[in-house]
Amino acid sequence: MTAIIVRILRQIRNDFRSLALLIIAPIFILTLLYFLLGDSGYIPKIDAYGLPDAYVNTLSESLTVTSIDQLPAEPYTYITEHKIDGVITADTSGITLYLIENNSKTALVQKALSQMVKGGVESNIMYQYETSSDNQLDSLAYVFLGVLAFFFVFIFSGVSFVGERSQQTLDRMLLSPLSKTSIILGYLIGYGILSGVQSTIMILFAKYVLHLSFSGSVLTCILIMVLLSFCAVACGTLLSIFAQNQFQMIQFIPIIIVPQIFFSGLIPIDTIPYGIGRLCYIFPVYYGCHALKDVMVYGYSIMDISFYIIGLVIFTTVLFAANIVALKQEGAS
Repeated sequence: MTAIIVRILRQIRNDFRSLALLIIAPIFILTLLYFLLGDSGYIPKIDAYGLPDAYVNTLSESLTVTSIDQLPAEPYTYITEHKIDGVITADTSGITLYLIENNSKTALVQKALSQMVKGGVESNIMYQYETSSDNQLDSLAYVFLGVLAFFFVFIFSGVSFVGERSQQTLDRMLLSPLSKTSIILGYLIGYGILSGVQSTIMILFAKYVLHLSFSGSVLTCILIMVLLSFCAVACGTLLSIFAQNQFQMIQFIPIIIVPQIFFSGLIPIDTIPYGIGRLCYIFPVYYGCHALKDVMVYGYSIMDISFYIIGLVIFTTVLFAANIVALKQEGAS
């Protein structure tokens, strides 16, 4: 027994990748959680119409409140155009709070409202894109769909590509007349077709079996998922270069997958402190999940999400080019 313990400890001592996974990766994730989920210092901004001064003063203790002289004809359009978090109005029937959706930012507004109306004043909260009938899965479906698609495709393509290397299938291809571009493109399209089928099944299952809410086009959601899957394939095959076996490929999960989850839409980007929210633009999952949200929740068209579509295409293209460069270096060695 002692010999087994000693052998395991010696193996781990010489395996710097495993040591990093055991020690550095958890510290990295905890630090990221501290910055992302700690006190952001974000102060929501709302406009108020017809609200008594006493109520405005109470709200101003935790929110940035601006009194307006005219009731917005379209409160939700007003909120979007003025880039605020909500509109609160008061009349003889009570107080009404208009919010775009339910998230951590608007939760701060709701908390301030609940503290203000302790005296029993009738209050009502109205959402543009979410109702009380929506369950939690419905509200975050775009996050789970995007993250799960990227995660499983990343692991599948990376582990499979490591297998191609360990079985020397890739080496034989490198000695063939095939160009490096053709080899990488073949792997990308092959794995991409399989991941595209997976993505299509996920969307159809979510829509027609789980009956999740889709305000926009299902076909557009499938397109987003397929693009995200191709990006995951390119990412997985590239990182497989640095893995000697399947287990080492899985070790990339805490570094590559977990940070992206925090930028997928679980946390509003503008509430993340220290400017860390700007890191979202370097993560493919950010583009995929936010595009899904715009279609599933807001009902946007494909033209409305062109920024995210272009982002996914650029990521896939850059990763594809990096794969070719890495494969040429491997062939030269």
